[in-house]
Amino acid sequence: MKLKVTLIKSPIASLPKHKATVAALGLHKVGQTVEKPDNAAIRGQIFAVKHMVKVEEVNE
Repeated sequence: MKLKVTLIKSPIASLPKHKATVAALGLHKVGQTVEKPDNAAIRGQIFAVKHMVKVEEVNE
């Protein structure tokens, strides 16, 4: 299973840690979507910036 992660809020005014997490997820522009594997590390990153991203589960 994969997770489809979309950036819905700009990280400009957020904490440096949150900006780094968004960049580590591979998100650069608002509205950009990336697919990531569903594992504990990715889920932890998403949890840290849950107020800035939208997540959907994708069945392969």
